[in-house]
Amino acid sequence: MSILLSGCVGMPDSVKPVDNFELDRYLGEWYEIARLDHSFERGLTQVTANYSLKDDGGVLVVNRGFSTTDNEWKEAEGKAYFVNSNSEGYLKVSFFGPFYGSYVIFELEKSNYQYAFVSGPNTDYLWLLSRTATVKPEVIEKFEKMSKARGFNINEIIYVHHD
Repeated sequence: MSILLSGCVGMPDSVKPVDNFELDRYLGEWYEIARLDHSFERGLTQVTANYSLKDDGGVLVVNRGFSTTDNEWKEAEGKAYFVNSNSEGYLKVSFFGPFYGSYVIFELEKSNYQYAFVSGPNTDYLWLLSRTATVKPEVIEKFEKMSKARGFNINEIIYVHHD
């Protein structure tokens, strides 16, 4: 779930980051369940994102997915930092030097951090992440309903295959 945008750290007007965010609970591996398509993820299946703490207080981001076209694993490493407060689910992510894109968590399963709905700087960027490779249908329904209400085109959502 990489965001490869130059200097876009805003968010859609319809999206509000979660508050009372706890980074320590968010760290670790997440499965990409759904996304809107982009060139940097096109054709990838079995996509995961792993978040770990960097020495400078930022977050090391490692995205991995299997390219069905090239028949090989692809990996991208980046870094993320909070935009405002570290208790707000609003970060900026970079995979290329000084260029950052938004990573806005607008819904989060608070009790165990089991799923997250994430936006980029506009409604072209959307992900559903989960701690497990599959989610219950009601999570998908909630994701689609909340995303549609925020102006995302849910007809273009790709559901990611995991073996």
